[in-house]
Amino acid sequence: MWDVIIIGAGASGLMCAIEAGKRGRKVLVLEHAKRAGQKIIMSGGGRCNFTNLYTEPANFLCDNPHFVKSALSRYTQWDFIALVDKHKISWNERDHGQLFCDDSAKQIVAMLLNEAKEAGVQVQVQCEIFSHAKLADNHFSVQTKLGDYECHSLVVATGGLSLPKMGATPLAYKIADQYEIPVKATRAGLVPFTLQPSQKEKFAELSGIGLPARATCQVTSGKKSKDISFSEALLFTHRGLSGPVILQISNYWQVGEKISLDLLPDLDLFAELLHAQKNHPDQALKTVLAQQLPKRVVECLLAFSEIESLPLKQYHEKQLQEITQLFQHWSPEINGTEGYRTAEVTLGGIDTDFVSSKTFACKSVAGLYFIGEALDVTGWLGGFNFQWAWACGWAAGQEV
Repeated sequence: MWDVIIIGAGASGLMCAIEAGKRGRKVLVLEHAKRAGQKIIMSGGGRCNFTNLYTEPANFLCDNPHFVKSALSRYTQWDFIALVDKHKISWNERDHGQLFCDDSAKQIVAMLLNEAKEAGVQVQVQCEIFSHAKLADNHFSVQTKLGDYECHSLVVATGGLSLPKMGATPLAYKIADQYEIPVKATRAGLVPFTLQPSQKEKFAELSGIGLPARATCQVTSGKKSKDISFSEALLFTHRGLSGPVILQISNYWQVGEKISLDLLPDLDLFAELLHAQKNHPDQALKTVLAQQLPKRVVECLLAFSEIESLPLKQYHEKQLQEITQLFQHWSPEINGTEGYRTAEVTLGGIDTDFVSSKTFACKSVAGLYFIGEALDVTGWLGGFNFQWAWACGWAAGQEV
């Protein structure tokens, strides 16, 4: 018999275990993978983008935008930075307030496991969950390949569906369904786009080229629509488009909708073309554009749009506006996304209306808690999802 059993030794699960253990609770963490913190270890190119200096509720997608406020305000980025500093893990700040380990993401996992050990937490890996049940006396039983366990509080921290090769499963949603807790439709988030076959074949030759860009898409909420934009790096791939700017906008894109890409986000291209036409009328269009963009990108976009590269003096103003539109409002023909296979997060999940935003207890089932990516909460790229994991894990750990 345990006070608390936590299913999942990821970021939120380990944080919850640490806090519960500090309160003197007898805590067992069950993890089906070979080691704890698998997703932490591979994150951030092996350096773990463990938080973001500018974390705030606006950086998260949730059908109830107020749900994230309590946890994020009670356990902040500064609290986690203090924990990292306590363990003397050196880190660096990159663009947009992203914090990474100088050395290795393994340091973050080691830190969490050390904290868990000091709090008396037992972590059991390679422990496949077969089933669970709520017993008549408000206890839970959990059946695993390593034996059967009972507990007073059961915390589900199994994550979403992203990166199935890392062991992602739908277990959290199955548990929710067992107790008739609604689950919002899920889909891959922070994920590359694939292009329609006609564009895929043509733009595949640009694979590996990166450049700064601004991505914009329209978001509709009720009767209101608004544009949301991100300015980050764009990367052409052999199947479509990736890079931070694409991953960010993918959270907001819906099937069948368009996005707009500005490949020269810091330039007024139309004014630049008019200026060049006046001062260098005999210069070829692609020569002028290649001063601002990779030559292969210029040639590919012009060819695909059937725009001939002529001396600038041969274009009238309307044509220069159309050329500007092509490079600053390019609407690629999106076929879909790469799916959960490469997605960093899962959009949608367990309906937060059925979970306490303070304790993360299920409102309809005493003793049952849901934390982490399994919930209908998704952060932007840049350390926000880890900060959510630390915050909701910490909050649940004060209560279980």
